[in-house]
Amino acid sequence: MDEQRLSFPDGPRLDLDDALSTLLAQAERVRTTQERLRALLAATQAVVEESDLSTVLRRIVEAATALVDAEYGALGVIAPERDSLEEFIYVGLTESEAARIGHLPTGHGLLGALIVDPHPIRLPHMADDDRAAGFPPHHPHMESFLGVPVRVRDEVFGNLYLTNRRNGQFTVEDEQLIEALATTAGFAVENARLLDQARTRARWMTTAAELSAAVLSSPTETALDLIAGRIFDLPDVDQVAVLLTDEEGTTVRVAAARGRDEALLRGRTFEAHTVCAGKVLDSGRPLAFARSAADGDPLRLGDEDWVGPALVAPLRTRARLWGAVCLARSADARRFTPTETESAADLASRASIALELAHAREEGQRSMLADDRQRIARDLHDHVIQQLFGTGLTLQAVATGIPPGPATDRVHGAIAQLDDAISQIRTVVFALSSRDEGSVRHRIIDAVAELSAGLQRPPSMRFTGPVDHAIAGTLAADVVGVARELLSNAVRHARADRISLEVGVIDGAVAVAVEDDGIGMRDDGRRSGLDNLAHRAEAGGGEFSVSSGDTGTVARWSVPLDGERPGEQGAVIP
Repeated sequence: MDEQRLSFPDGPRLDLDDALSTLLAQAERVRTTQERLRALLAATQAVVEESDLSTVLRRIVEAATALVDAEYGALGVIAPERDSLEEFIYVGLTESEAARIGHLPTGHGLLGALIVDPHPIRLPHMADDDRAAGFPPHHPHMESFLGVPVRVRDEVFGNLYLTNRRNGQFTVEDEQLIEALATTAGFAVENARLLDQARTRARWMTTAAELSAAVLSSPTETALDLIAGRIFDLPDVDQVAVLLTDEEGTTVRVAAARGRDEALLRGRTFEAHTVCAGKVLDSGRPLAFARSAADGDPLRLGDEDWVGPALVAPLRTRARLWGAVCLARSADARRFTPTETESAADLASRASIALELAHAREEGQRSMLADDRQRIARDLHDHVIQQLFGTGLTLQAVATGIPPGPATDRVHGAIAQLDDAISQIRTVVFALSSRDEGSVRHRIIDAVAELSAGLQRPPSMRFTGPVDHAIAGTLAADVVGVARELLSNAVRHARADRISLEVGVIDGAVAVAVEDDGIGMRDDGRRSGLDNLAHRAEAGGGEFSVSSGDTGTVARWSVPLDGERPGEQGAVIP
């Protein structure tokens, strides 16, 4: 029976075992290859199914790390200057770990080698390569490395960086898979960029159209705030400043601001050459500024070491240069793209035209108002004053024909009231016909109108002498401040039925007098404002007096015209 058993010679049996082992190994490699191809297909699908550029970039990094089982992965977007990275998208690090490391890489060392020579780099040990130097503190340990460029058409868009393969070192097959993924990623990036540009243009154009309509229907004094607010609402804008320039273009003033430190920026004035907007004011063309070392520019956002990207577009028309709009991003943000630069320039141009049209509209309205005022002033002067003057002459003639007594006193009182009415009408005529709204007379008239808005009977005003010619500079500020303070006291505390204000220039001195028929001043009332007036009068070589009783109060402040003006060294009266 033993001689009938089936047996194989040792040689053929060993050959069969080797053939089976080889077949099994080949089958395993085919299976592994199929799995990796399926993984590549899944990674490709994950990359191309998104349309938003920022999402596409992150999906590329996530798909690459999963495809080769890497612990860390990143995609560095190359700056237009082709010498550094302007954006760095990473996976594998938590937000707290990234914060401990500090600023993201800018493309030096081994990362920069791919920028200089865009060909794959595969290293089993990064420490053995001289280019892998300069890791900052708290940076995780990295051993193996694989870097592959991502091309969009014929241009290198960025580089994929993968480190620390979890199962051994990166292989040739890993490199080939990442290259294949990078090729597909290039098409996805191109499509996403085109869509992102279209969306960006659409957002800016919509904002520009809405802003132009809003500016045209708003007063020019609120238009700059409106411009800053609408631009700040756009995505990825961290700070906006609207700047106005002087006639020489040497200084700029922040007329409106939104974002971080907006309250500190608003109203500040800078030398044009010290801020990024100065270059735009000189050239008249929009400029985008990349992230750079800190330079102290207050219009850019940053920290002690770096400032973020900025974009400046001029506000100008053919008729004038208004200023510029400055947009800023934080230090770690991406720079403004050419599409954003063009769109911002278009928005600023439209806003400038709208400002010009709104300004012209207001000038036209002011001109029409001035014409109406001139007509009213002529009517008051030619008809009302003449009639009152004629009535006064008639009353004077009547008064001379009757004996002294109560009737005569009443006639003379009526004549005095007519004279006072004529004086007030002349003041109104001057206010209506004069266009110098910065004169002392106009400023006092405006103050009276502001303080007496709630009174049933507005205060009467009288101006005597060359008020507008003789009172100027710090003296003008003092006179307006004194009139405002005395009127304010009378309006708020006197409970008066009649209040009168007189400002005159007589015998080389300027005097301000306010009289009311109120309840008088209380002895225990606050007198800080009156003490301030007395101090100002004394410092100017003049005097201040107050006479108050149950029948009313008379306050008189006067200083010589040629006296020393303390306001030239200190602050004027508020």
